[in-house]
Amino acid sequence: MTPVEFRRRLHAHPELSFQEYDTAAFIAEQLSALGIEYRPIAQTGILARIDGNGEVPAGKRPTVVLRADIDALPLCEQTGLAWQSQNEGVMHACGHDMHAAVLFGVLQQLAANPDFAGTVLGLFQPGEECNPGGASIVLSERPFDDFDIRAVIGEHVEPQLEVGTLGFRAGKYMASSDELRFTVIGIGGHGAMRHLLKDPIAAAAELVSRLLQLNGEERVLSIGKIEAAGATNVIPDKVYLEGTLRTFDEQERNILHQRIGNIAAEIDRRIGVTTTVDINHGYPCVVNNEELVRRAVTLAQLDGLQTKMLPLRTTAEDFGFYCTRYPALFYRLGVGAAAGRPHTATFTPDEQAIAVGINFMKRLTLQMLNP
Repeated sequence: MTPVEFRRRLHAHPELSFQEYDTAAFIAEQLSALGIEYRPIAQTGILARIDGNGEVPAGKRPTVVLRADIDALPLCEQTGLAWQSQNEGVMHACGHDMHAAVLFGVLQQLAANPDFAGTVLGLFQPGEECNPGGASIVLSERPFDDFDIRAVIGEHVEPQLEVGTLGFRAGKYMASSDELRFTVIGIGGHGAMRHLLKDPIAAAAELVSRLLQLNGEERVLSIGKIEAAGATNVIPDKVYLEGTLRTFDEQERNILHQRIGNIAAEIDRRIGVTTTVDINHGYPCVVNNEELVRRAVTLAQLDGLQTKMLPLRTTAEDFGFYCTRYPALFYRLGVGAAAGRPHTATFTPDEQAIAVGINFMKRLTLQMLNP
């Protein structure tokens, strides 16, 4: 099976986070056909292993981990492709099928010619799109403890880059992500009898205003959901809010958590309501190892690829968990502006990017193991 065929099979049969049972079974079937060793990981993921035939020093084997996410999104596809999703309301709208196809292609070629010293682990990771993130579950199983991990490498499709272009950023790159939930409880009643109320609507409105003032150059806070079951002349007893917090520094992240709680408590005291603050810790920042970025950029340019240095990105990725434990590199694979926007029902990345991604990831892996 070619990597493009592999991608189209995944695209036609997408599955949501931690429901990737058929996806994992298909990947396992294709790895078995190639004679590649593998095992289940993180509930619905697959970890493949290829040992090179080169000599390695005694002790832990030099190892590169190649990671691709495999989960899809809850969208009704509208691309009209012949390999359009057959699972109603589920779509590979973020390119995870492309990532998996690139990884499959790399493993396919390395298995055919394992001329390297060390081990390559191919991680088909589930559950990137939602907390707690498949990466955190992978690491909780400690699958890499017996290896000398030289690098954990991942990629993501990028329509703002044309095919043949790769995007890199050294150091901090993608934001941490936290889910914010607030429940404001007051005393509701007739909207014309305000002197009898402890107004949760007023408290929630001030809370939103104060929280939005926390936004800065390298931090983003947004409130995306507000629920209050009142009416024109009815103040409810409760207001519920949800939002997100993105930062690029763990110390600042912790400080903002405290400030959010302090703001809610101050409003509570003044208005007489009670606010429950629930901050669900999400993914840590993606921080790229600077030496790995330098080597990757040099290799890409030697291979005739275009490279672009990227700005900070306030979206999040559970790849950040790997960055906290191992030297890590997460880069962007150009799929062309005609692909449209990720997380939309018409997202259609250019499949020519698969071959570009395979060649570069394979070459980078061999360089890490055969310096």
